[in-house]
Amino acid sequence: MLPGKLRLIDQTRLPGELVYIETDDRDEIVDAIKRLVVRGAPAIGCAAALGLTAVCQHSGAKSATAFLAEVREHAAVIGAARPTAVNLAWAVNRCVRKLEAGAGDEGRGERVEGKGTGAAAVAALKDALAREALAILDEDMALCRAIGENGVALFEGRKGVGVLTHCNAGALATSDFGTALAPIYAAQERGLAPRVFADETRPLLQGARLTAWELHRAGVDVTLICDNMAAQVMREGRVQMVIVGADRIAANGDTANKIGTYGVAILARHHGIPFYVAAPYSTIDSALAQGSQIPIEQRAADEIRHGFGRLTAPADCKVYNPAFDVTPAELIAGIITERGILRPPYPETIREFMARCGG
Repeated sequence: MLPGKLRLIDQTRLPGELVYIETDDRDEIVDAIKRLVVRGAPAIGCAAALGLTAVCQHSGAKSATAFLAEVREHAAVIGAARPTAVNLAWAVNRCVRKLEAGAGDEGRGERVEGKGTGAAAVAALKDALAREALAILDEDMALCRAIGENGVALFEGRKGVGVLTHCNAGALATSDFGTALAPIYAAQERGLAPRVFADETRPLLQGARLTAWELHRAGVDVTLICDNMAAQVMREGRVQMVIVGADRIAANGDTANKIGTYGVAILARHHGIPFYVAAPYSTIDSALAQGSQIPIEQRAADEIRHGFGRLTAPADCKVYNPAFDVTPAELIAGIITERGILRPPYPETIREFMARCGG
């Protein structure tokens, strides 16, 4: 398989410009993840796996042992680029485990599925790495489609349902179709004409710049609202359900998503509106018993003080800028997955679901 580069839409340039970047440089890939050139838990997982592949295809290692050492080093750096979304570390670790299994006797590190030693072994490992990264990409596409097919059941028999969503969990946040937006796209395909209310999602406006942009391009009825308008929109009866994505789900169902999601869940409960999370199995972290254990990324102060090139607060004003919050499981009506909708009690249903997924 020939060396290639990671190709990404630069989401920081949307909606003004549709710009692609291409790179096989590890530091540039880490920077792209940190700067939110690529964002959304499934998307950064796919980008990390493909980026790791692009970097490692240029390795000059002379043995499988040396190549594996390089892969582990690059995987550790890329996997630590952002702490909250579990898909990032999950994807690079999956690639490393695949290579370790293929390398056979780890002490010798030279046998690769019967493909010889030295240069031949390294070439086989490079090929295996590329195939595993592409398998993660293909799997994510299939998972997103399946999430859409399962989630569309919430729309059946109802036309013009109002859906509120927060941040961006659509095609831009995944390999294709999205998670939270997948049921909406599926409903649109069936002629059910969902009406979406997209929170702008402060401070980086992913809902305004990304969700509204992609839904509008897809012909979906989308209305952009400021974050602090959600309660009024719910009280007016314009919203019949909330669907959001997830960056990490604990074993008990507590869910981390973009900052502001917790508040939306509280508002939905107050107004008697079901609140759903849409996510694939790779977003569930069974190693964490509850949401309080999920690491929350802290972002730069100037994202709030000096957003989009204009000073909007005193330059030396203290800022608290967590990128995510955690919604307690008791506020979640269902978790839409590729294998159906999980319902409470989540500790049991998540454990059974992960067992079926082999996780």
